[in-house]
Amino acid sequence: MWPAGYGAALALTVDFDAEELWLAEDPANAVRPGVLSQARYGAEVAVPQILDMLDRLEIPATFFVCGGDAERYPSILESVAGRGHEIGHHGFTHRSPHLMERDEEEAELASGLAALWRFTDRVSGYRSPSWDLSANTLDLLTEHGFDYSSNLMDAVVPYVHPGHDLVEIPVHWSLDDAPHFWFDASSWDRTMRSSREVAELWGEETSAIHAAGGLVTLTVHPQIIGRPGRLRMLEDFLAGVRKRDDIWFARCGEIARAVRQPARKTALRSVGSEARS
Repeated sequence: MWPAGYGAALALTVDFDAEELWLAEDPANAVRPGVLSQARYGAEVAVPQILDMLDRLEIPATFFVCGGDAERYPSILESVAGRGHEIGHHGFTHRSPHLMERDEEEAELASGLAALWRFTDRVSGYRSPSWDLSANTLDLLTEHGFDYSSNLMDAVVPYVHPGHDLVEIPVHWSLDDAPHFWFDASSWDRTMRSSREVAELWGEETSAIHAAGGLVTLTVHPQIIGRPGRLRMLEDFLAGVRKRDDIWFARCGEIARAVRQPARKTALRSVGSEARS
């Protein structure tokens, strides 16, 4: 399934949704500097540190970026692309497609592409805000020439969508930083987990997926993972996995291209179906 010499894979994905996250949550946040300061921290403090960490570990990543945030932070996008990381589509705003009519969703897709094309000549992958899809999303991605989607939780290996020439790079909430670290300031009813707890959970899940020959898709958000203690945990976690020479660290686009190889496509579709059953 994987390139010669590798028994499993890890894709580090960074969802760079700065101000667009908070504006989608509530448009009134546009005049709440305290709320938006979290977005600025992610963009201006955390992303440069994440990029330096990836340089130290020699790990490639895929950054899924909201088009509005790409326009807001062009120098950040230039740095991401300049260091060889992949840029993927994460909406123009951070609104979920299932809340849109087909025409509105397509316009959102086109606007996001136009914003990202300033920084890369190829946008091959799409990750929806909150991993929510509409009944039209896969059709629209195919029509607009995307190679892959990274939104569904129905497998631990990538697969080709039946009826669409589109690879799925599967995800799961357990391997996302937000469910563990997100704080709800409106109710104060969500407890932040310690970095130690999250590292233990990620380690357990990663070990089991890799033992099965699968793909770990790790999802982090700069404004969440970017606190100093959490960044230290992330680097230690990745360095530990990096010590294994049989794990393929790859950008999502590279994984999608591997799946599309004719000799593997039928087998991967079968394995993906078995994993979902």
